[in-house]
Amino acid sequence: MGRENKTYLTEFILLGLSSDHQTQILLFVVFLIIYLLTVFGNLLIILLVHIDTRLHTPMYFFLKNLSFTDFCFSTTIVPKMLSHFLVIRKTISFIGCSTQMFFFLVMGCTESSLLAVMSYDRYVAVCKPLHYSAIMTHRVCVLLVIGSWVSGVFVSLVDTTFTLCLPYQGPNIINHYFCEPPALLKLASEDTYKAEMALFAMGVIILLGPASLILFSYRNIISTVIQIQSGEGRIKVFSTCGSHFIVVIFFYGSTIFTYMQPNSKKMNEGDKVISVFYSVITSMMNPFIYSLRNKDVKEALRRKQ
Repeated sequence: MGRENKTYLTEFILLGLSSDHQTQILLFVVFLIIYLLTVFGNLLIILLVHIDTRLHTPMYFFLKNLSFTDFCFSTTIVPKMLSHFLVIRKTISFIGCSTQMFFFLVMGCTESSLLAVMSYDRYVAVCKPLHYSAIMTHRVCVLLVIGSWVSGVFVSLVDTTFTLCLPYQGPNIINHYFCEPPALLKLASEDTYKAEMALFAMGVIILLGPASLILFSYRNIISTVIQIQSGEGRIKVFSTCGSHFIVVIFFYGSTIFTYMQPNSKKMNEGDKVISVFYSVITSMMNPFIYSLRNKDVKEALRRKQ
């Protein structure tokens, strides 16, 4: 009964990336440019794939979904962060924090699944080219995308539930620039072991699982490419896979570092910088690395001019 008389937090204060005013103005400009590039690049891909029938292939179907996920992913975090760069007191309500965390996790986990699906698509295209049309049918592609979104929602529900079911009755200062489970757990008034184990288990499912599939796919792709007689064909595949692998390293490397390590009671500046890679940078990089460099997309752009 005594516990019911305790006051629960109704808002949090986010410390952001810096407390220096001039640095915050500089960061505002930098992140505004990144966000505008993210919005422009991803919406352009969605529009091109939608209106150009030549891009109605499984690969671009997945890329369109990835672009939509990246757009939502960035929009969940960056606008609020930009507004906080311009104010002294960086507050967010408990409901606002919970909502941001849920949708951030949905988009991030869905993206993790989509990246694995896209690597499987490339694996089939390179290693089983004669069976590609029979394997990657429209129905299979739709089911793979639905499965990616379902896995994202499921993991988000588990992580959000375990994080928010804990009482928050003490300090309300989050040493971060957005509401993320590892940062929020540091403020919990009770033992966080169960929540940490839930986050770890979901991390194994949504991070290590897809990352393992991606490594398997690229290992087979590389072994197949080595056997290609044409030097030009080999360079083309290596160039495409190499750029894709950069995104994989950025996204999975930073997220695994954040979610697959023990949760300490302090969040240092390095942890926040690492979070920037998967929460902001990859959403900007994806359309340029996966799509806008492709010959098909460049030709589609020329046709629409």
